[in-house]
Amino acid sequence: MWNTDKQQGFLGPTSSRSQSEKSMAVGILDVLPKEYGYIILTLAAYIFFNVYMQIQVGRARKKYNVLYPTLYATEADTKDYKLFNCIQRGHQNSLENMPIFFLLMVVGGLKHPIICSGLGLGYVVTRFFYFTGYSSGDPNGRLPIGGFNSLALLGLLVVNIWFAVSLVRA
Repeated sequence: MWNTDKQQGFLGPTSSRSQSEKSMAVGILDVLPKEYGYIILTLAAYIFFNVYMQIQVGRARKKYNVLYPTLYATEADTKDYKLFNCIQRGHQNSLENMPIFFLLMVVGGLKHPIICSGLGLGYVVTRFFYFTGYSSGDPNGRLPIGGFNSLALLGLLVVNIWFAVSLVRA
């Protein structure tokens, strides 16, 4: 039987949890704002998006015959090396920014979960356009809508600074 009662504090089989585990979970639920679930869902959306990009890179590897561990193709690897590299680069750039995005979401969401989740969803959507535009083979294709992902990150940074200042002043 799965327990969803906040007083018990753990979403799992209650019989297999020790009292200290239950107490710890209650403490976490008491500290996190209830809207923090939106942060978790937004991060899950980004993870699904990352899987989508991984699949696209895998398909491109097969299509253009770019074998592992080659990260970027050369003209010697395939005549379509630029197209493969654009697909790979779109994913790589998303991976480079992922830790920053996750940190800003997790920390900022502690104080402002709705604002962070909204900015986070904007970030995921603009990253999608960034990736699909880049994957067209024209690096400039990433910018028309995808370029706005920086504004979402900037908004998340502002929320985190706002949160930090409120902690220092408390």
